[in-house]
Amino acid sequence: MAERTVADLVVDRLRAWRVPRAFGYPGEAIAPVIAALDRSGGDPAFIPARHEETASFMATGHAKFTGGIGVCLATQGPSAVQLLNGLYDAKLDSKPVVAIVGEDVSGPLGGAHEEIGLSRLFGDVCNQFVRYARSPGQVPTLLDQAFRTAAATRSPVCVVLPRQVLDSAVPDLQPHAAGVFTATPGEPLARVLPHEVDLAAAAQLLGSGQRTAILVGQGGRGAEDEIIALADRLGAGVATSLLGKPVLDERLPFHAGVLGEVGTPAAAELMGGCDALLLIGTNDPWTDYFPMPGQVRTVQIDIDGRRIGTRYPVDVPLVGDAAETIRALLDRVPDRPNPQWRATVENSVDRWRREATERAAAPAEPVNPQLVLQELSTRLPRTGAVAVDVGSVIYWYARHLELPPGVNAQLCGTLGSMGCALPYAFAAKLAAPDQPVVALMGDGAMQLNGLAELITVSHHWSEWRDPRLVVLVLNNRDHSGMGGGRQPVSDPARRRPDVPYAGWARLLGLHGVRVDRPELVGAAWDEALAADRPCVLEAVVDAAVPLSPPEPAFADLRDLFAEGDAARRVREQSDRRLTLAAEEIS
Repeated sequence: MAERTVADLVVDRLRAWRVPRAFGYPGEAIAPVIAALDRSGGDPAFIPARHEETASFMATGHAKFTGGIGVCLATQGPSAVQLLNGLYDAKLDSKPVVAIVGEDVSGPLGGAHEEIGLSRLFGDVCNQFVRYARSPGQVPTLLDQAFRTAAATRSPVCVVLPRQVLDSAVPDLQPHAAGVFTATPGEPLARVLPHEVDLAAAAQLLGSGQRTAILVGQGGRGAEDEIIALADRLGAGVATSLLGKPVLDERLPFHAGVLGEVGTPAAAELMGGCDALLLIGTNDPWTDYFPMPGQVRTVQIDIDGRRIGTRYPVDVPLVGDAAETIRALLDRVPDRPNPQWRATVENSVDRWRREATERAAAPAEPVNPQLVLQELSTRLPRTGAVAVDVGSVIYWYARHLELPPGVNAQLCGTLGSMGCALPYAFAAKLAAPDQPVVALMGDGAMQLNGLAELITVSHHWSEWRDPRLVVLVLNNRDHSGMGGGRQPVSDPARRRPDVPYAGWARLLGLHGVRVDRPELVGAAWDEALAADRPCVLEAVVDAAVPLSPPEPAFADLRDLFAEGDAARRVREQSDRRLTLAAEEIS
């Protein structure tokens, strides 16, 4: 039996932290860890990606979809550099990821091949924790500290392991030696609740509001029932950030949809009309769509006190877990709903839903991308996951895809890096191989790294109990990646090359469907979702369909409370906006 090395200790610590798999790309300095993972019998498994960037996106996607800690591996030099994009995604969206980087510097410092100062390279993205192992005995302790820091700070961390250390024999660890001590993996995080005086102040503020709006971010996950109960008690309307879209049932009559440039007019109108605002677990950057400062009094709930007041002035800050904090508020907030305000919000939501249907039905050449997402909305499986890329597809996802309760959707929300959807979807599929997954992306993201990672999918799909992984490619050949009503580029040399995406899938042994007629879009989705293997659905869409961002929050719903001619004028203005939007699309 081969002698156990420190690389085997690394695998032991991953297993102790219940890491199911590590994503990475093989390299000389990290090779001992990959060899030890191969000896582990798949516990944990090593999942090789086609590129280090996508490996880091897979690790971040694992953290986003599972709530666990993602792990990625790389070697020094350019391999380590390629991890940065996925790690910045984890940092900006507050997800725990551990990057383990191997280093092999045998020559003089500053002259070795592929040598890069890793402490400085990762010093910003992993600013909570970047450490080197200087001796074999430090490795288990460093890994425990890394995992605990990632979990506690909801951020990426980095551990650098020299090749010479990884190849060393397992030392006789003395618990009280310098830098060496035993630790228990998975120590629970603390329960966080606001002070009583702050809860009382928040309850008084919300209870005195006449037109309350609630904006829900990703931090509202797990508090769905509490949020709805509070909204009903206050008669509030609800909107979400882009990252918060999966939190609540979007079929709720008072759910105005996503707020911001990619969002809905109903959400903007909700912000324009409220006099009290509750922010729950959101760090939404589209502050142009928030109420005018001074218009409202605001309560903000967040588990991280550093986030409170960074986007919008806050009157009462509540640092605490969303679900428990809202339960505490429910015990204190009076049951005084305003039926007129709730009815006004619901009318605004109804108008937007009719407008969305009209937008999707508008003619386009050859296919309206909004129609593609709307047709998926009626067919989306009731379980599983959705991964969304960056580009115009975000607009269509935010407005036209209605997520069923329980379907998890994730995207690179704050960093906005293209090329994340397929790595995310793959990570989600590995985490739940018995559930369907849908990836939504444009042709730019597919060419960036999706074509290569489809090879990874083709290597693994036969192991999945439910083989459905549907990759939608909106093929508009728009080099900007955003579409949005610009005239298509007429010069073929300046357009994105037209790749046979569905044909590439078939070449890899997967299923492929190409649709370029609007009346066949529904049937194409039916075929893709019924396939017995992963499928690429290539929809040839019109790049000239406008993105049509909603007007900011100054579409003031308060005027709808006016009597007679004033109220009628507001309704007429809304109808004119709807008509103009339909004409713009057609």
